[in-house]
Amino acid sequence: MTHVSDATLRKFVGYHMKRAFNVVQADLAKTLKPFDLRMLTYSALVLIVDNPGMRQSQLADAMDIERPNLVMIIDELERRELIVRDRVPNDRRAYALKATLQGSQLCDQAIKSVVAHEEQLLVALDDDARANLVTALKLIETSLKRDTL
Repeated sequence: MTHVSDATLRKFVGYHMKRAFNVVQADLAKTLKPFDLRMLTYSALVLIVDNPGMRQSQLADAMDIERPNLVMIIDELERRELIVRDRVPNDRRAYALKATLQGSQLCDQAIKSVVAHEEQLLVALDDDARANLVTALKLIETSLKRDTL
């Protein structure tokens, strides 16, 4: 088969970001598999552990996902007894999310594995390069938000 050139696409930062994200996502999926977590369930669990009592609407906002999509994630974590949903006393429509002991322990183990995953993945970047990368990604993330203010 002849070589397919992606030279035009390689001129775009977004193309490089997508290619890099594919690598990160694939390796993260392998990292989280022993915990029976996916990127979204892991992210939700970490946020719930770090923010006990947060509402489902707050979690959806923090994860930047639609509320109906969040319900499936919450249901999965609750079915596995990693979190509990408690009614908010002054708002019967809202639920406060809290991690169980089992959820907190699994979260701690998964975080350790994700830290090792990132260390291995970013081994070619020194601390300054990592800091610059995070700064650049944050600027990109907020660029459209600044334009709408």
